[in-house]
Amino acid sequence: MSLTSKKRAFLRKRAHNLEPIFRIGKEGFSETLAQGVLEALTPRELIKVKILQNSEVNKNDVAYEIADAIEAEVVGIIGRTIIFYKENQDKPTISLELKAVK
Repeated sequence: MSLTSKKRAFLRKRAHNLEPIFRIGKEGFSETLAQGVLEALTPRELIKVKILQNSEVNKNDVAYEIADAIEAEVVGIIGRTIIFYKENQDKPTISLELKAVK
């Protein structure tokens, strides 16, 4: 699913009050990190992931590596925080509202 600018803006607004669920440290990307993000993202549809200060990973690279691994969308990268979105096929919550956004 490709997100339009209006849909991205809607998702950023929804993510504003969310706290980051995962933190990426010095190790950067790993399969276990991607699996954990996927398990957290599936029921919620929208989460934030924080890159810690001591991590020297490139935020764009790690964001898109995770997104590709779990087939999610990168909504945005704000500072050291990444917002991910993935539609839940079984119990959609945010997806229903997102479909109404033109």
